[in-house]
Amino acid sequence: MNHLCYKKLMKLLVDREIKQKELCQLADISTSTMAKLKRKENVNTEVLVKICAALHCDIADICEIETEDMKDV
Repeated sequence: MNHLCYKKLMKLLVDREIKQKELCQLADISTSTMAKLKRKENVNTEVLVKICAALHCDIADICEIETEDMKDV
């Protein structure tokens, strides 16, 4: 199963020296939503749009599709 991975977002925050709590304030998202991003859980696309607007970036700058190996198939 494929899912979105937010490693790019976490790296972008480090590169720009923005704390996760700061991003929550800038993007008007909750800390529980931030926790979901860290756990690679599903979030509403509206959240991703808010983050992109707050960071002045494109969605490809904050996430990518991660595929799982099909070893057992």
